Amino acid sequence: MSPVPRTPVCERLGIRLPIFGFSHEPEVVIALTRAGGFGVLGVAREPPEAIPEMVARVRHDIGDARFGVDLMLPAGMPERDDPAAIAARIPKEHRAFVAGLRERFAVPPATRPNFFSSVVRTQALFARQIEAVLGSDVDLIATAVGLPPEMLRRAKDAGRMTLSLVGTAAHARAAIDAGADILVAQGHDAGGHTGPIGTMSLLPQVIEVAEPRGVPVLAAGGIGTGAQIFGAIAMGAQGAWLGTLWLGARENRTSRTLLARLAAAGSADTVVTRAHSGKPCRVVRSAWSDAWAEPGAPEPLPMPYQHALTGELLASIEEHDVAPLVYEAAGQSVHWVREERSVAQIVDELVGGILQAQARLRALGA
Repeated sequence: MSPVPRTPVCERLGIRLPIFGFSHEPEVVIALTRAGGFGVLGVAREPPEAIPEMVARVRHDIGDARFGVDLMLPAGMPERDDPAAIAARIPKEHRAFVAGLRERFAVPPATRPNFFSSVVRTQALFARQIEAVLGSDVDLIATAVGLPPEMLRRAKDAGRMTLSLVGTAAHARAAIDAGADILVAQGHDAGGHTGPIGTMSLLPQVIEVAEPRGVPVLAAGGIGTGAQIFGAIAMGAQGAWLGTLWLGARENRTSRTLLARLAAAGSADTVVTRAHSGKPCRVVRSAWSDAWAEPGAPEPLPMPYQHALTGELLASIEEHDVAPLVYEAAGQSVHWVREERSVAQIVDELVGGILQAQARLRALGA
């Protein structure tokens, strides 16, 4: 049996498999690393003071193996958290709409804060998150939204590899010029903040920009099978970046309510909405996204004001597991989140799919 392709970026990072996994849960990153892939820990939702402990937890369990962290650093955010100034940007009609949602779905008040109810995305927050990450011993720093050249320069000066998720060929050129070592071509199919171009169309466009400059490209967006990973490599990618699939991992500790929603969802059950963060974001459909799309609903506010508006309600929904409103960022690969499995089982299935795709290709050639 032919081995799974080990691309140059795998050699560079010291990993066995061309499988990259993004997760907010350290246990998923640890398990994926142990299974031979490359884990990337999402810390954009974390207060800066929590980041060192999370990184140290992963490092303790994986030893010298390499892993990364992912930050979200959008431009145009306020310089600092000024509650009065931020409150002044939230119209009364929006506050009334959110209060109506709480009443309509009988959502009890939250008894504890979460990130969205206690933090507003600001340049000051980003600066503190960056310092926490640069002060840790992660091997790679990824940026999902926003591309501060100064941060990339500092990361490279500190000996860290840098990665940028891009949604257009123009974004790819800008990321390379800023110093990104690896690109992820993230198509419209992807969960979370995503662009307008589908993965199959975007990937060759980004490769066309990156390949002449020696920058490896990973494919992302709607990928949930080994055959898709093999297909992406055949197109010129050096691996695949998966996020949604790990929501069904046992190590992710997804709530039973959310897991049931994900397992019942198909690719058509995701929607791109601004109701989550203020920027276009693909999520699994729920009463939350439906309510914001109803006739007469106000337009979601731009980031960070949408979270300033909805943060308290989102914290309540999460704490009390309010079934109709529970949702998460999820891509069209949610089709393959059918039941809870371990990360190792998911990786084994992906590897089996890669090998089957290779065998099919050989049979066609014969």
